[in-house]
Amino acid sequence: MDQITFHHNSVLSDVHLLLPNARHLMIRLNQVGQPVFISKFKILSDDERHDNNDPEKGQRKDEEECVEGNVEPVRDEDGDLNITHRPRKTPTADISRDLVCPIILKQSNPALEQEENTDDEVDKCFKDIIRIEHTMATPLEDVGKQVWRGAFLLADFILSKPFMFKGATVLELGAGTGLASIIMATIAKTVYCTDVGEDLLSMCRRNVTLNTHLMEPSGGEVRVRKLDWLQHDLCTDADVEFNWTEEEVVDMYNNTSFIIAADVCYDDDLTDGLFRTLYRLCSNFPHNCTIFISIEKRMNFTLRHLDVSCKAYDHFSHCLAQLQDVVDGQCSFKVEQLPSNFPQFLPYERIEQLELWKVSTTLLSSDQAQSEF
Repeated sequence: MDQITFHHNSVLSDVHLLLPNARHLMIRLNQVGQPVFISKFKILSDDERHDNNDPEKGQRKDEEECVEGNVEPVRDEDGDLNITHRPRKTPTADISRDLVCPIILKQSNPALEQEENTDDEVDKCFKDIIRIEHTMATPLEDVGKQVWRGAFLLADFILSKPFMFKGATVLELGAGTGLASIIMATIAKTVYCTDVGEDLLSMCRRNVTLNTHLMEPSGGEVRVRKLDWLQHDLCTDADVEFNWTEEEVVDMYNNTSFIIAADVCYDDDLTDGLFRTLYRLCSNFPHNCTIFISIEKRMNFTLRHLDVSCKAYDHFSHCLAQLQDVVDGQCSFKVEQLPSNFPQFLPYERIEQLELWKVSTTLLSSDQAQSEF
């Protein structure tokens, strides 16, 4: 499955397209017939993070090795290192590599599932490996089944603030594959991982199961639940999969300290639904709450305006401004953009278009409410 077929409405995450040396293994077909892949992402150690933050380290190391071997480094006329790359072997020349033919999988394959379970046991020996099932090149309505850079940015922020989130109850909106929720559960006590769509939620629950070895040391728990931004009430129907219990609804409202969302603003109607949901939840919490939203500012060139625009981002910014201007006597919102200078724990390209926003809520007392009017 090295070849990905694109259609006119296909959307592909840069994480899957550009991640170097990634091994994307197709493991099954989901309920709607889309190929499901599994990718492994390593949580970087301190030394690996330092190496990534110092791109010139490898160059200095090469120079030092040349000096130690009494070999003068070759430089061009400008004084830059002149590096000679090894010639790449063609696939036919590498006789030690077996030819691999793609196999069309059915929705269930016992032999491959047994092999997958063996891989699970091996990966559990490595406490720094996160395994995520996802799809590729989906229509826009299924982009939640992919992994996006905004989720990595949010995960980095979570890992850089262990004392902030330790023992907390957290709600994630639009969780998608569940990567941010899984990372959060390595620190927090309870994470309500929410989205819509039975197929997406099933994939998310499977990812949680694949990564229990990461959450076990802290005792964190991820509960995958349905939360539709376009619906006013939570689904408590016991006959519906991924429903909420009455106890969970009470716990979520009484104890949620943080709400997180990663790269969920790509459609104006959904963005409106997100901010209505945030306002409704925070206005009904009996305590203050902090919201963290990561987003990638995506540039698009439009023939209509003959200019670069970011319509989805512009609408997101407009909604942030509206939220901060809310005056209803119940709750006030403070919006600020956070610097993205925290350590990078996961392997991805942290481009300058990635942003992290913080929204702090404050419940107003009766005296403050009267003064607002």
